[in-house]
Amino acid sequence: NSFVTRTNTCGELRAAHVGQKVTLYGWVQYQRQGLFLVLRDFQGLTQVIIPQDEAHSHVKELLSSAPVESVVRVTGTVSPRPLGQENPKMPTGDIEVKAESAEILNSCKKLPFEIKDFTKKSEALRMQYRYLDLRSSRLQSALRLRSRLVMRMREYLCNLHGFVDVETPTLFKRTPGGAKEFLVPSREAGKFYSLPQSPQQFKQLLMVGGLDRYFQVARCYRDEGARPDRQPEFTQIDIEMSFVDQAGIQRLIEGLLQHSWPEERGSIVTPFPSMTYEEALAEYGTDKPDTRFGMKIVDISDVLRGSNIHFVQNALSYPHGSIRAICIPQGVRYLTNKDLESLKESAKSQFNQEIMEVICRPDGSLKSLLTKFLCEKEQSELIQALNLQEGDVVLLAAGEHKQVCSALGALRLLSANLLEAAGLALRDPTAFHFLWVVDFPLFLPKAENPTELESAHHPFTAPHPSDASLLYSDPTKVRSQHYDLVLNGNEVGGGSIRIHSAEQQRFVLEKVLKEDSEVLSHLIEALEFGAPPHGGIALGLDRLISLIVDAPSIRDVIAFPKSFRGRDLMGNAPDYVTPEELEPYHIQVAWPLEEKEAKKN
Repeated sequence: NSFVTRTNTCGELRAAHVGQKVTLYGWVQYQRQGLFLVLRDFQGLTQVIIPQDEAHSHVKELLSSAPVESVVRVTGTVSPRPLGQENPKMPTGDIEVKAESAEILNSCKKLPFEIKDFTKKSEALRMQYRYLDLRSSRLQSALRLRSRLVMRMREYLCNLHGFVDVETPTLFKRTPGGAKEFLVPSREAGKFYSLPQSPQQFKQLLMVGGLDRYFQVARCYRDEGARPDRQPEFTQIDIEMSFVDQAGIQRLIEGLLQHSWPEERGSIVTPFPSMTYEEALAEYGTDKPDTRFGMKIVDISDVLRGSNIHFVQNALSYPHGSIRAICIPQGVRYLTNKDLESLKESAKSQFNQEIMEVICRPDGSLKSLLTKFLCEKEQSELIQALNLQEGDVVLLAAGEHKQVCSALGALRLLSANLLEAAGLALRDPTAFHFLWVVDFPLFLPKAENPTELESAHHPFTAPHPSDASLLYSDPTKVRSQHYDLVLNGNEVGGGSIRIHSAEQQRFVLEKVLKEDSEVLSHLIEALEFGAPPHGGIALGLDRLISLIVDAPSIRDVIAFPKSFRGRDLMGNAPDYVTPEELEPYHIQVAWPLEEKEAKKN
């Protein structure tokens, strides 16, 4: 309560304060029949008794008529609540304040929605009136936890480990590859700035400049259009170090998270487990596995290799062909036929992958279209390989390894959702399972043109030391020194050891990625002036906080987020500007015909 005119907050009064005269400021959360009201501020709630005697009639009239969510000042005496009227659910439930004087500082007009966490309101309405939504305890709690966590991170990095907090520019130039960037016009005709999708180049240049250890709570920008649960502007904890290897970065991040982790969320155990990209894909069908539950993908190629099932033999005839399956525990009990059909349809529509189901009957026998083609020995081996129990359902897929694993990985998560919706507790919502995923490929075929390559991470990532020679002979086989941090099936961080050789960086850009290295000439030249070996990582702060507080979306942990379509519904941005305002930037808008007509009308 320093620097302000209140004596106490609405959340701190207890029985020990009885008899004290206090002044509270807050919002009227609730008022009942002119008898009492509940006053709320950032810290909690206090019950205020409205005086009924003639001497305080003006106070009664003022507080009884104050609309909900009006801001008021109340001065009064702390009293114990009458016996039997205590409220154990409120931290201030043993006391009440008997009002002696009051003032309405600002009256509230009719609200577009109630300020209650359990009130159902559309997200669009919440974002239009975000300043009202911010009053909810859910958002208040998330933003305060976020603030505390970032402060602890600063303390760990700067005070304990000598990192330097450096602000990098947000007006820069286009970076080749990666996500689309926002363009900012300049007063030089035809020339544009770009808003950086990360401070990647700057943090590497800081290492060339000898800063040794850099970090920043960085604002980043990506023009990704309408993507669910993504934001065009977001925040990351950005880190770079000189003379470090992958293990060093991993130890740093584990220590950082352990130091800053909120006490009320339990403790986290380090070191975090690690698996390779290939292991993650083979066992979970994704590079960001949710390891809170089993249902791993199992390779049953050898079990079925001797069968004369046509589609099995057809799949195994390909160079990367395989037969894999997942076992859904108690699937017979928890999944309907409609659920199973929706799972199969999902694999077909998303991955063009056919799925076969196998059910384990109560007597231990198998029910499937496959069983008539399998001898008893093969059926027994299948049961053993998948550790089948009575009532389990198996989803089986055959085809190219990556496609099969990706389809089953998606079905694994969809099945988990269906099982939990039906009442089976599968994933502990209070558990936090961190995982490092390492040894990613350095390059991947481009989706639109598989004969060309693109960086799996970004073009500054160094090749794995064991694969360095392959970079020049067979780049598709090169593993990278790229590592991702995964939490409960969500990527919350990603980084790499960087290329610090100008010659190697130029080769990757020009020969492998077929990019114009001139765009990055400043960085390549910097690498020629004694650049130290260096590496780093960025943690997605919004995603990390949303998982810690179990928010349904990252929008619920950002004070002023953009909508699903990237719009600010409160301020109505982006917005039109006049031709006169565009003139200094040498820009004219070419309106689509229908918008021209609309503007005329």
